[in-house]
Amino acid sequence: MDFSAIISPILNVFWYLIPLAFLAATLKSSWFKGIAGEFMVNLAAKLMLNKDKYHLIKNGTLTTEDGTTQIDHIIVSKQGVFVVETKNMKGWIFGKANQKMWTQKIYKHSNQFQNPLHQNYKHTKTLENLLELQQHQIHSVIAFVGNSTFKTEMPDNVTHGCGYIRFIKSKTQEVLSDIQVTSIIRQIEDDRLTPSFKTNREHVKHVKEIVSEKKNNHACPQCGSSMVIREAKKGVNKGHKFWGCSTFPQCKGTVNII
Repeated sequence: MDFSAIISPILNVFWYLIPLAFLAATLKSSWFKGIAGEFMVNLAAKLMLNKDKYHLIKNGTLTTEDGTTQIDHIIVSKQGVFVVETKNMKGWIFGKANQKMWTQKIYKHSNQFQNPLHQNYKHTKTLENLLELQQHQIHSVIAFVGNSTFKTEMPDNVTHGCGYIRFIKSKTQEVLSDIQVTSIIRQIEDDRLTPSFKTNREHVKHVKEIVSEKKNNHACPQCGSSMVIREAKKGVNKGHKFWGCSTFPQCKGTVNII
């Protein structure tokens, strides 16, 4: 029996499956979802915002006191500087403006993620300091894309789909002059790190270090805030030490010390 006649077609199919498997894994990766989400936001900005009035700066990496911060989109206009953070997610989204962690629910599976408003706060403050802007001249905007649904009432600046365009257009009061707009664009371009694989790699490394540091600290199981060691003052557990939420009495989350 000529086994090569049997094995050869199988090998041919196998070599076709390898790139298909790689493509499937890539499409499901958080990296690809991030790229796809940013692309959709970029496309909406180009199609729906007048480029003579709104100036889009994509994927700007700026230096901070503790490393770098990467901003998905900066849109500069006489109505202010809009700092857009993109989230490409699916499922039900639960969250409130003052909560440190939000929840994504897909069927019976729940996953917590950082409040994007808090995440974008660092971006707005970095630009505020760099450009010497006032709070009313800079706007934080969160743009969710993908098949997700808000299940709690969200602030006006937390949007879905092209909602972020509507939010930007809703700001009609001019808070910057033409000269200021030109100066801001030039300053951001001058201060941003050169877009490159190296820049992105070093920023990702910095983010991973921050995440690792947070994991080593105790986080409140109820709100995600940092925890501190406390001691029971009364009751049957008097004298017993435990981890208590640093926001107490607003949050009463606790964790036993093992």
